[in-house]
Amino acid sequence: MSALLLLFVCLVLGVLVARFAKPPAGIVPGINWWVINVALPALVLELIPKVTFDPQLWFLVATMWITFFGVWLVFGLLGPRLGWSRGRIGALVLVCGLGNTSFMGYPLMQALHGREGLTLAVVADQLGCFPLLASAGVMVASIYAGRTPQPGTIVKRILTFPAFVSLVIGIVVGRLGGWPAGLDSVLVPLGATLTPLALFSVGLQFKFRLGKHELGAVSAGLGWKLLLAPLLCLAVGRLAGVHGLVLTIGVLQAAMAPMISAAILADEYDLDPSLANTILSVGTVLSLATIPLGNWMLGS
Repeated sequence: MSALLLLFVCLVLGVLVARFAKPPAGIVPGINWWVINVALPALVLELIPKVTFDPQLWFLVATMWITFFGVWLVFGLLGPRLGWSRGRIGALVLVCGLGNTSFMGYPLMQALHGREGLTLAVVADQLGCFPLLASAGVMVASIYAGRTPQPGTIVKRILTFPAFVSLVIGIVVGRLGGWPAGLDSVLVPLGATLTPLALFSVGLQFKFRLGKHELGAVSAGLGWKLLLAPLLCLAVGRLAGVHGLVLTIGVLQAAMAPMISAAILADEYDLDPSLANTILSVGTVLSLATIPLGNWMLGS
């Protein structure tokens, strides 16, 4: 409970600072820069060398693919029948297909399942969700915005992302026996800055403006992201014989709130930015209740 309380306090503090304290311009990009380029790579470098190979780890990646391509199939078919614009469909696919598996996923999984849960959350994020954002996410944004995807740009984005580079280094270091104790003790506190700063940043960016014309799309999108997608992933996991903490983390990461970067991508490609940000904000708040509830229902 104390770990969950820390997450809630950091999120609320960000909301209050943005509302009443008039933070300096550029504070959000500055915090995000530190999280993405320092804290996240340090956390990956610390945890990945300690990962023990488990044949069930495929499920962590599969849940991310099921969530993304499932929502694309559903809304790609239903959207035109509901009279939604291509921009609205593209926005829904992005923000309801990609979860906030790092900024919120890491802190929540660590709070609920400790370091072992955090390690599995990193696998789901770095091998599943991030490559999807940088490849299929950019492709969806381009298609629904009427642009042509640039394969070279997509590959470069993946290969130069700091946490992905750290992932590759971490795998190599793990095969060589791990980091020296002195270096590991440096990576731990650097990685520990991710939780408070990431949630504080989410709070700073929180905006809630729900228009009547958005209610149906918001309900449908979050119904998929927070309920249907994790239930589908749970069914796949059960049928495939996946069990234990891998099953739990895979399902919970699939149920995570919409990804901030997906909403930014929707805004960059002018795919109904208002709807994307509304789903992001509402989903973030709801997930603070639905993730612990889902964890309890999974028997963890």
